[in-house]
Amino acid sequence: MRGPLPVHLQISEMLIREIAAGRLADGARLPPEREMAASLGIAVGTLRRALADLTGKGLLDRIQGSGNYVRARAELIGIYAFFRLERIGGGGLPTAEILSVERLRKPSDLPEFGSAREGHRIRRLRRLDGQPAAIEEIWLDASRTERLERDDLSESLYLHYRLALGFSIARAEDHIAVAPVPDWAPADFKPQPQTVVGFIERIAWAGDGASVEYSRSWFDPGVARYVTRFK
Repeated sequence: MRGPLPVHLQISEMLIREIAAGRLADGARLPPEREMAASLGIAVGTLRRALADLTGKGLLDRIQGSGNYVRARAELIGIYAFFRLERIGGGGLPTAEILSVERLRKPSDLPEFGSAREGHRIRRLRRLDGQPAAIEEIWLDASRTERLERDDLSESLYLHYRLALGFSIARAEDHIAVAPVPDWAPADFKPQPQTVVGFIERIAWAGDGASVEYSRSWFDPGVARYVTRFK
């Protein structure tokens, strides 16, 4: 899967994040399908594919003649399950704009991860519901793939890792702090370089137990919050 997610998956992921944020409560009845599709600007068939995806994940009860009802679960399974930034009011569909992809020697300021001396550095601008919310610098250990081309990457890197590179991210450890915005930040990211903003460092491990990725993210506190939930 390359480029943006298909529309039905975008809608499914948006609803998963709304459920996670509590904006769609357990037992809530969704609007009638034609009304809901019209409000989202999509075809009814596209909406039904999204609802089928939610039903398959156990997050929706579709009752013939009655409607579609939310089933909140302790653990929500979605493409963006590891993405912890939400809009201040909760939820928000994440999208990503790739700024650059390069294979480089790992710099000395990175923590130890992976087995190779080089890594693929990916820089991205992340949006929530279309609003610039964060910039990211992600380092994938070069032992996982010889080449990484920007045109091959999907909207979700973790989905790309699973479908194209043959491994999945099984766990991640985040450290939250504040830090100045780097000089490479694009103009669309509102906080100017050297402005202190929210900062996230992450090391992620594959299912085989190897640390494969290090990332650092700077987020605009006027747009987003880092959220984690326990149920």
